[in-house]
Amino acid sequence: KPRRARTAFTYEQLVALENKFKQTRYLSVCERLNLALSLNLTETQVKIWFQNRRTKWKKQNPG
Repeated sequence: KPRRARTAFTYEQLVALENKFKQTRYLSVCERLNLALSLNLTETQVKIWFQNRRTKWKKQNPG
């Protein structure tokens, strides 16, 4: 099974994702679904973006 191409998020999608991340670092299933639908992304794309963003946040804020 070939790998998916890397998702190139639009500026608007990134702004919305970052704003949501500022509100909460963890999304509920319902929040994830609503955010994915509003941004025209899959739930998996939103889930992975939040996982990666939390990792980045933890590196920037040790302890």
